[in-house]
Amino acid sequence: MTDCLFCKIIAGDLPSDMVYRGDRVVAFRDINPVAPTHILVVPVDHHPDVVHLAAKDEPLLTEVVTVAGELAKAEAGGQFRLVFNTGAEAGQTVFHVHAHVLAGQPMGIPG
Repeated sequence: MTDCLFCKIIAGDLPSDMVYRGDRVVAFRDINPVAPTHILVVPVDHHPDVVHLAAKDEPLLTEVVTVAGELAKAEAGGQFRLVFNTGAEAGQTVFHVHAHVLAGQPMGIPG
């Protein structure tokens, strides 16, 4: 998608602090981190949200989660929160599915 922020980052058209690049998944640091470790894990293929991804390509969703776990282990000893926002009311601002890996501090339950 030509107007998608994450598609532009994946293509190299916009800068990012890339921490992982595979054939089907990339990961980069969030520009507005809410935790000491805040990495976005993003499939290269454009899917609007996690529900769509799960319906269209379960193995790719598994790869996103696996990469998230590997990065959290490397950066924060493997304890992390994994967040998928789905829809604007849930806080999704870029409509290309992405997992937020949050770690490096105690996490409370949002309420």
